[in-house]
Amino acid sequence: MLNTDKNLKLYYSIGEVAAMFDVNESLLRFWEKEFPQLKPKKGGRSIRQYRKEDIETLKLIYHLVKERGMTLSGARQRMKDNKEATVRTFEIVERLKSIREELIGMRDALNAFTYEDVEKLKEEIQKQ
Repeated sequence: MLNTDKNLKLYYSIGEVAAMFDVNESLLRFWEKEFPQLKPKKGGRSIRQYRKEDIETLKLIYHLVKERGMTLSGARQRMKDNKEATVRTFEIVERLKSIREELIGMRDALNAFTYEDVEKLKEEIQKQ
């Protein structure tokens, strides 16, 4: 049986990882040279195989360079000097983004309610 759950994959190709981050494969290869923490496994013919740990490292690099606008040397130094604190900050930012998306969804759902919907809900509550 074919495994369609991407979370269960052990390795991802460079194309899959590039698509995850919406970047070119060449950028991932460049970051490998710039960040010693990023070391995907290389199979036959030097085909890169990214593990979950590599993807987590890439998330952090992407956050520092693309979202926070840090220079490569600044991001490299941040990851070298205080990776744990940087990871914690990144996780907090990601969680806040998730909460923001949930709140926007709730706001949109509330905005979709009409006066008639509210009146129907009132009637239903009064019947109970």
